[in-house]
Amino acid sequence: MDRRKFLKTAGVGAVATSVFTTNLYAKTRKTLKVCLSWSKTMPIMAEGVYYFAKRVKELTDGGLRIKIYGANELVPALGVFDACSKGLIDGFHSGPYYWKGKNPAFSLFSAYPFGMVADEMNAWLDFGGGMKIWRELYAKYNLVPFKGGNSGNQMGGWFRKPIKSLNDLKGLKMRIPGLGGEVMARLGVKPVNIPGGEIYTALERGVIDATEWVGPALDIKMGFYKVAKYYYSGWHEPGTILELTFNKKKFERLPKEFQTAIEVASNDMNARMLAQFQYENGVALRKILDGKYGVKLCEFPQDVNEAAKKAIKEILEENANKNRDFARVYETIQNFFPDTRKWTDVGMKWFLDTRDNKAPFDKC
Repeated sequence: MDRRKFLKTAGVGAVATSVFTTNLYAKTRKTLKVCLSWSKTMPIMAEGVYYFAKRVKELTDGGLRIKIYGANELVPALGVFDACSKGLIDGFHSGPYYWKGKNPAFSLFSAYPFGMVADEMNAWLDFGGGMKIWRELYAKYNLVPFKGGNSGNQMGGWFRKPIKSLNDLKGLKMRIPGLGGEVMARLGVKPVNIPGGEIYTALERGVIDATEWVGPALDIKMGFYKVAKYYYSGWHEPGTILELTFNKKKFERLPKEFQTAIEVASNDMNARMLAQFQYENGVALRKILDGKYGVKLCEFPQDVNEAAKKAIKEILEENANKNRDFARVYETIQNFFPDTRKWTDVGMKWFLDTRDNKAPFDKC
């Protein structure tokens, strides 16, 4: 064989392959617009979405990129569901309970009072049929959801005055969404659903008397301790799932490898966010206990807790009787929860009861 001819031919082939690869790569290059229901600087939650974007870029070798927009940049903070459904944006990061007005069943995909903790929620979604039915219901709105992080157990909220009995809740205006808000309404509270970026101002000006948000790490950064000194432990959101949701038609038009990258990166972000909440809440709580913010850490009195347990049982049953979708989702939870709850009690609760001393709450 003529060596010069071979090298020349091989060189042409290499150039052709390079051009083909470059053209193919260019054709599969895509950028998706993802809007948040909070600011781009929100610790942990927005950080998690930026981490997701980084992982997607890495997994697709730069082929798929995520452009992130904060609340109110492209659409209103709580307008992301409709905007994504209509295809005005490609995706959003938010919480399913914000959309209970569209379908009350959506609240169950976040959390519900005295319900599942984070590990149980993740297990229900992945192995108990939760994710399957979530995607079926969102498909009606041209959406496909993914796990978008988990906050772990959330705190019960910040109050201007101590709650010493059930009567002290009567007439209070409180920012609290989802089924937690419905429970508080049964206890005499007037629940208000407002975006995160507006909560501090509303609390400072007395538009609301109390608010819940997430936990020590984010709550302290929001500055609630400056205007409300009584900080209560919580039962309304024991393992809150956030969502990373995409327009279904646009998602299905993506190459399969891009779809897989989104799934893998969302699961990665979901696990990472829970770990970060666990770490940063611990750091922030230590500062609260050290007296840095002049906050009293409190427990709700027993009559509040008992009334709340009774209320959520009634609310779940009433919603299931009124709404077929709610009944379907609630049935998957009822089928899944008893066994996993027993394991949590035997495996984790017994251990924690043995390991820890009494929780460090003040008498409020």
